[in-house]
Amino acid sequence: MVRVWILVIAVALCGCQERHAGQPVNVQAAQSGSASSSGPASDLKKDARPVVACFGDSLTAGFGVDVNESYPALLQRDVDSHGYRYHVINMGVSGETTQDGLARIGMVLAQKPAIVIAEFGANDGLRGQPVPHIQANLAEIIEAIHHAGAQVLLVGITLPPNYGMDYIHRFDAMYRDLAAKYKIPFIPFMLVNVAGHANLMQRDGLHPNAQGTRIVAGTIWHALEPMLKR
Repeated sequence: MVRVWILVIAVALCGCQERHAGQPVNVQAAQSGSASSSGPASDLKKDARPVVACFGDSLTAGFGVDVNESYPALLQRDVDSHGYRYHVINMGVSGETTQDGLARIGMVLAQKPAIVIAEFGANDGLRGQPVPHIQANLAEIIEAIHHAGAQVLLVGITLPPNYGMDYIHRFDAMYRDLAAKYKIPFIPFMLVNVAGHANLMQRDGLHPNAQGTRIVAGTIWHALEPMLKR
């Protein structure tokens, strides 16, 4: 279990470094709000299918795996193979906090999504930000999405034990409370069954490899499919 918690810290901290120094997958696409996980920017303008926007940090962006192996790209395959007509786009940016997500929500809503998969909070928690502050930012993001007429799938993370059980309890409860308040589906831990398994991680030990990302995509698909309409 300790190894899992250490991994969670490393993932978020590495994401912060990537955002300032590297070229994480689809960062430019997410910032412009014009590219998709399944084709070039021009395709999105021509695609009339309802949009599923994957909105989050490096774990959404798909750092270290081919763009076609990011979880949003894998979700597109699931959507297509199950007969649903939706266009899944990757709007992840490495290292983002809930405050960054709130600042960028307009870019996401400009795509007129039917569903937004919102994955934020880890970087805030690892910085020890007050839980009410994190929760307020997430609430604003959710409310903005709802105001735009879209559904929300909230994706959570958890924190290592050295942050103290009281803080961790309040952090974990934040996602449950938001899901209950807004009556939205949520995933408590995005990396369940992946974090801590060396064979599912990249060589840096920080990010899921292609095989691990498939498990992440499966976890998200299980929660997403009931939200889709044929």
